[in-house]
Amino acid sequence: MAKGVFNVPTPINEPILSYQPGSAERETLKKAIEAARATQVDVPMFIGGEEVRTEKKHPMSPPHDHQHILGYYHEGDAGHVQQAIDAALAAKPEWEELTWEHRASIFLKAADLIAGPYRAKINAATMLGQSKNAFQAEIDSACEIVDFLRFNVSYMTEIYKQQPQSAPGVWNRLEQRPLEGFVFALTPFNFTAIAGNLPTSAAMMGNTIVWKASNTQIYSANVLMEVFKEAGVPDGVINLVHVDGPTAGEVIFNHPEFAGIHFTGSTGVFQHIWKTIGENIHKYKSYPRIVGETGGKDFILAHESADIDALVVGLVRGAFEFQGQKCSACSRAYIPHTIWEEVKEKLTATLKTIKMGPTEDFSNFVNAVIDEKSFDKIAKYIDGAKENAMVELVAGGNYDKSKGYFVEPTVFLSHDPQSTTMVEEIFGPVLTIYVYDANDFDMALEIVDQTSPYALTGAIFSQDRYAASKATKALKNAAGNFYINDKCTGAVVGQQPFGGGRASGTNDKAGSMINLLRWVSPRTIKETFVPAKDIRYPFMDAE
Repeated sequence: MAKGVFNVPTPINEPILSYQPGSAERETLKKAIEAARATQVDVPMFIGGEEVRTEKKHPMSPPHDHQHILGYYHEGDAGHVQQAIDAALAAKPEWEELTWEHRASIFLKAADLIAGPYRAKINAATMLGQSKNAFQAEIDSACEIVDFLRFNVSYMTEIYKQQPQSAPGVWNRLEQRPLEGFVFALTPFNFTAIAGNLPTSAAMMGNTIVWKASNTQIYSANVLMEVFKEAGVPDGVINLVHVDGPTAGEVIFNHPEFAGIHFTGSTGVFQHIWKTIGENIHKYKSYPRIVGETGGKDFILAHESADIDALVVGLVRGAFEFQGQKCSACSRAYIPHTIWEEVKEKLTATLKTIKMGPTEDFSNFVNAVIDEKSFDKIAKYIDGAKENAMVELVAGGNYDKSKGYFVEPTVFLSHDPQSTTMVEEIFGPVLTIYVYDANDFDMALEIVDQTSPYALTGAIFSQDRYAASKATKALKNAAGNFYINDKCTGAVVGQQPFGGGRASGTNDKAGSMINLLRWVSPRTIKETFVPAKDIRYPFMDAE
């Protein structure tokens, strides 16, 4: 067989389409939305080469129009999880032996399919299934997943190129083996790109996958599987099952071939998974890789030198894009008393211009939260804050689930930096602000650092470089992704590798080489050309 040292295409971030009135992409997307709404899809599980259906079907509806049925997915049981594991293990030998350039080709093709013929379809699925507006869907289910695939291929080749030095007469080599066993990918509802990246990043490195998507993301996950199949991912490499979490966990975390988990979700679930793995550690063939990105209580800190217009934009976009359901969404802010009144005036004025409604109306900035459970949780936080004498309602505060799960962008002013909505993760369009004494910036830094157990994202707005520098140093452990004069959301693959520490996860940085290194196990090979044939060393010779 012919051999070569291959260079993959240099990755470039996928351009974000504007969807402005009159544009071709806007018309194409609207037609895709209409087609999706007019069709009820039947979504199976994908196990090995089979589409698996059961007698237990569940409806899928837009969060902003919960009476409309987009289709039904088939729920599996523990037996289907075992089948998926068996399929992954059966596919493993041939997949890991496939030369890396062919694995690269498959995922580069997947990227081109999403960037091209599938772009409108997957964006429409994300808009309808997860209630993302056109721009939020574009940066997620088109651009970010394309970036993940293309940049990860490049990172994979860089990893394979890394080799040790060799001494005279010796050739040292390093090979990166896939993990021994199967990898479990457990993915969230809020980003189609994350749902695509968690299984593919591990699969790219030669692993085979059992994938469980969030029930509220199955609609767009089905499109991803359609893309993967068309791109040429072999049967059994990525197996998608629709089961409840405890059922999946009971089978997977007791299996001796469990090799690792790639997770994005809540801190509580991740900690429970970690504990379960620890309790079962004696059952496994190897020590499983545990990679997780979890919750956040993300912040924006303003210095009194901040550009107020930029700060207000950072607050509104950071807190209320995708209804505050980004892991990185701004949920708490700290404003100095010297600029608070002007910030408040401009913030409330900006919020009055925001429209809320279904994603099909492109003029809506805010859409619905993901489901009724989330709606009820957010509403409870809002009601609790309204009843707190130390908290004032600045804007919003209303909610309605009669048609869709709509929660108005809500801003509270708390006179207690430890009030509930300043401390606890809400995962909704609720921003709580604490006004601090501008003369005690150090105190504000301490409060920001110590308020939350999370450490995912944060930002400082300051025109004073000394203040920006001080904040960057003081908050070094408070955020894995830190921003200066920008909102705390919007990490771009290849530019800002994403992940946090403390209770926010293992900080293995999705969208970077760091993450891919978690899905391989290196082996060092030393070859000596002329081996020694005498046990004696020169120092042992006679004088």
